[in-house]
Amino acid sequence: MGEIPLAALIGVAGAVVAVLTFVWGRGLGRQAEVAAQQRAKATAEETAARILEEARREADTVRKTAVVEGKEEILQLRESLEQEVRKRRSDVERDEKRLSERESQIDRARESLEGREQDLVRRARELEDKAQGNLAREAELERLVSDERRRLEQLAGMSAEAAKAELVRRLEDEAMADAASRLREIRESAKRNAEREAKKIVALAVQRVAAETTAESTVSAVALPNDEMKGRIIGREGRNIRAFELATGVDVIIDDTPDTVVVSCFDPVRRETARLALEKLVSDGRIHPGRIEEVVAKARKEVDVAIIETGEQAAYDVGVTGLHPELIKLIGRMRWRTSYGQNILAHSKEVAWLAGMMAAELGLDVALAKRGALLHDIGKVLTHEHEGTHVQLGVEVATKYGENPLVVNCIAAHHDDVPHESEVSVLVQAADGISGSRPGARREAFETYVKRLEGLEKIASSYRGVERVFAIQAGREVRVVVTPEQVDDVRMTAMSDEIARRIESELQYPGQIKVVVIRESRAVDFAR
Repeated sequence: MGEIPLAALIGVAGAVVAVLTFVWGRGLGRQAEVAAQQRAKATAEETAARILEEARREADTVRKTAVVEGKEEILQLRESLEQEVRKRRSDVERDEKRLSERESQIDRARESLEGREQDLVRRARELEDKAQGNLAREAELERLVSDERRRLEQLAGMSAEAAKAELVRRLEDEAMADAASRLREIRESAKRNAEREAKKIVALAVQRVAAETTAESTVSAVALPNDEMKGRIIGREGRNIRAFELATGVDVIIDDTPDTVVVSCFDPVRRETARLALEKLVSDGRIHPGRIEEVVAKARKEVDVAIIETGEQAAYDVGVTGLHPELIKLIGRMRWRTSYGQNILAHSKEVAWLAGMMAAELGLDVALAKRGALLHDIGKVLTHEHEGTHVQLGVEVATKYGENPLVVNCIAAHHDDVPHESEVSVLVQAADGISGSRPGARREAFETYVKRLEGLEKIASSYRGVERVFAIQAGREVRVVVTPEQVDDVRMTAMSDEIARRIESELQYPGQIKVVVIRESRAVDFAR
């Protein structure tokens, strides 16, 4: 609060005097006007003096208050600065203490490193002394060994390296000759004792099974009463054919073929459902989207019933009983599955008959052989719905429904994925090979066929001494012509066995592949 100006106070006093003069002047007479003015003037002067004195005292009070407040603020600032300085000083002292501790630690680490360095230098000196001693000993040993070697070479008449190489070569030649001779003897003995009986058993089984061979296609033809029915199948702006294809998941091909419509689909179950539904629609004559959905649903139910009936009939035909109902359904679905154009159900029944006949000839469990053979390809029904090979899926489903472990092994080992645990498993594999490799039983894609031939030639050509390789008889025989100077008769026998084993482990093929190694020696001269 600042001082009130003196001029302002005087002005206020004057105003008061004027007001009082005016007021008193109106009510008093002219005689009292002078006295009133004097009294008013005196009163105004006293008031002005009093106000002036009060203003001065108030200004002094304000000044003293401001001075005191300024001093207090200065004291507070000084105190805060002193606290900040003390804090900074303590931080600096703490940092200095930490630095001094680190310096002491570094000094101790330096002393420790110097001690270790001196120790390492001492050890290095000791090791160097030992190394020099070892070098001296090695030199002495080498001198003794060389003296002994020279004495032995003088006694034997050849160097140690030459003697060692000669000994190794002779041992290798003798071992290879003995192994090849032993292998030839074992093979000849096994062939004499087993090949005749095996051929007899297989021939009898094949002779007794006279199965027809029919190739499955991916289309089905539906006969029409007349060509006008094609228009009704198509419907207005194609709505009927679109509804039918959407409901069945197949392609309906309507071309210029008279009185015939073709149903095409790679899924045989959907194709069969579509064929039945289309035949019902054609015979009924009422073809519209609502009727199509109704007929397709009925056709699906009929196909489901046919699947169960087919599975039961197949089990009855081959003489297998006690199968789980779910396995019966899977066997029935085999009717609408193919492998390289061969119907899987017909193939499985044929394998079951062959395995059962061979098991009977050998005195083995016929029922077990038929059961394993009927179920050996059951995983192929599930390959389009689940991940994994048909062998893995077949093992899983057979194990799930409580099949005999030997039956599960027949499924798992028929492609040599796992070892055979019984003779029955071997018979199932042999019967599978017979059924699948018969001429005309299966179709093979051209690319797969070419890759198999290339693989055969590549494997045979990788051996040393091979001059030419020929894959003949549609890849069922490989003829390998070798150089006589590099491959002898003993090595030739071993080479044919090695090539056959590599083909078994690296390639996939139906039936069996014959490996023939040919070594030809010629003596040529000229008469002049």
